[in-house]
Amino acid sequence: MAVTATSPATRPSTAASRTGAAAVTATLVLLVAVLAVVDITQGTAAVGPAEVFKALTGQADPADASVVIASRLPRMTAGILVGVVLGVAGAVLQAVSRNVLASPDTLAVNAGSYLALGMAGVTGVSLPLIASSGVAFVGGLLAAAVVLALSGLGTGTVRLVLAGTALALGLNSVTEGLLLLFPQQTEGLYQWNQGSINQNGFDGVLQMLPLVSVGLVGLLLTARRVDALALGDDAARGLGVPVRATRVTVVVLAALLSAAAVTLAGPIGFVGLCAPALVRPLARRFRGFVRARAALPMAGLVGAGLVLGSDVLLRALVPSDTAVAVPTGVVTSLVGAVFLVVMALRLRDTAGADAPDRLRIPSRPAFLVTVTALVAVVVGVTIAGVLLGDSRLLLGDVANWAQGRAGRTVSFVLDTRVPRVLAALCAGAALALAGTLVQAVTRNPLAEPGVLGVSGGAALGAVLLVTTVPVAGPWSVAGAAFVGAAISSVVVFGLAARGGYQQNRLVLIGIGVASGTTALISLLIVLTDPFNAAKALTWLSGSTYGRTMPDVLPVALVLMPGLALAVARRTELDLVSLDGDTPRLLGLRLSRARLGFLVAGVLLSATAVASAGTIGFVGLVAPHAARALVGRRHARVVPVAVLLGAALVCTADLLGRTVIAPAQLGAGLMTAVIGTPYFLHLLVRSRR
Repeated sequence: MAVTATSPATRPSTAASRTGAAAVTATLVLLVAVLAVVDITQGTAAVGPAEVFKALTGQADPADASVVIASRLPRMTAGILVGVVLGVAGAVLQAVSRNVLASPDTLAVNAGSYLALGMAGVTGVSLPLIASSGVAFVGGLLAAAVVLALSGLGTGTVRLVLAGTALALGLNSVTEGLLLLFPQQTEGLYQWNQGSINQNGFDGVLQMLPLVSVGLVGLLLTARRVDALALGDDAARGLGVPVRATRVTVVVLAALLSAAAVTLAGPIGFVGLCAPALVRPLARRFRGFVRARAALPMAGLVGAGLVLGSDVLLRALVPSDTAVAVPTGVVTSLVGAVFLVVMALRLRDTAGADAPDRLRIPSRPAFLVTVTALVAVVVGVTIAGVLLGDSRLLLGDVANWAQGRAGRTVSFVLDTRVPRVLAALCAGAALALAGTLVQAVTRNPLAEPGVLGVSGGAALGAVLLVTTVPVAGPWSVAGAAFVGAAISSVVVFGLAARGGYQQNRLVLIGIGVASGTTALISLLIVLTDPFNAAKALTWLSGSTYGRTMPDVLPVALVLMPGLALAVARRTELDLVSLDGDTPRLLGLRLSRARLGFLVAGVLLSATAVASAGTIGFVGLVAPHAARALVGRRHARVVPVAVLLGAALVCTADLLGRTVIAPAQLGAGLMTAVIGTPYFLHLLVRSRR
């Protein structure tokens, strides 16, 4: 798989380039300066432009001067520093990987730093800021190394994004688990992860300056080698450039810059992706920006403008008392999500249809044995889920409870435990079936409701209702989730339909929509009432905690007809998953069949999210494992995938609430930890 830019960069004429480049640079400097001035006039305190001017000239009263000197100037300086650092890091990573989607976000640098700081926080040792930066650097560098090793340098744009996204999801799940298990030791880490440039004084900025200086100077010194790498490995070697050493050096320096930014302000999303992308059109127009030595500072300047612009926009649109609680990273993530979708539409997908995997076709007895074994596993996990937990029960207790003869304690335990076990079973089965349908329709082995943004849309719809109507019932939440999933599906599949659901473009658009919905959910949670926010966060973690039978009913009612549809239309599923010509030759109305299966997949995903929150990777792992076990025919894939999904989520839920009882981890966190290695394994295998 590969994705390339639609049009190669063309060299501009020399005559207009120098003057134009100087004019563009001066304009950007002026824009950043204006944004900086506006930024220091915004805040919760009643300190306007006049007071700021007096404070800067030493004429203000001490209170106003304190606000400006101790809060607003450090915030503005941190915004510029973080923007410059992330812009340069993203530009140099894209240059050495020759990949327009490489950035600290897509390389999981931020997630690696987050996990490293979380692990350091668990120890209870209070580290100074510079030491924290070192810890974040090590974590971010390791994550980037893993992603680059899995995706390969210079090839596979989508593979890079997928590897980074999957690894980031897994690392973030582990970190969130640490936050839940060690709330006191990791206090404040969650707020830090939202990304905010608010500062208390200049201490943080001053401590990061040496690291930033080392990174920036080092990258400028390697700029000539970066230019050589842009010509290709062979050309670079012909010019005497050590390719491997240069790439390692550049990635290390970029990770150092990203770690410094993350330590100072938390993850500020997508700046490293957007800033270089905005510079590329300038490089096509003005020759002065072609070389890395000029393009890197320009990317840094654009990055500073993005961060400051986001902060200014946020404070201009949202009341000051509320704006202070909204992290700048949420705004940049929203901008970046839109940007990612636009880039996906502009990219040319050069990937052809992948050759089908060579799967063995087991005999009918082997298929029956597989189904029987999986049924036994599901039954066993279900029984274990009902009996085990913070209170262990016996089968006799369950029998008495079913007959209404159990004591109050046993009745209370089973009244709460049985619905959550059923919720896990139904949600896992529904997600697995949805993944099977979506992968068949799109003929994309990496497509699943979570990756394509469908689950994110469902979560956004449900959280919007939960936070605005706290008394909303299960059916209302399920309806809101379906509306959100339907809207995100229309956006993703509608935009991707222009290219006939090209594999890479579909996934990129899905990731962009998923990132946007995540940012909107964070915004809703930050702006809402604290009680509703806690409710939404608990629900979003993919937990079955507190689920009741009315919560289970919608997904169960959708799962039954969904299964019937998949079984009845199994032959159409086989044809649709082959190619675009065979179904038409056989008289199948392909568009109507695709639409019907997609609607079923969206409905299944939405009700599963409404029932058990956002649980990722099940829709990906279960169909793949099913095909590996029983071949490609959907008459066999569907029942096996459904059983695998139910067993996976129920097992994750059981482990999450028993291994560390009385504390609990959500099933979504557990499935992410299980699913991430499998997802990465699929990526590695697809390179062969």
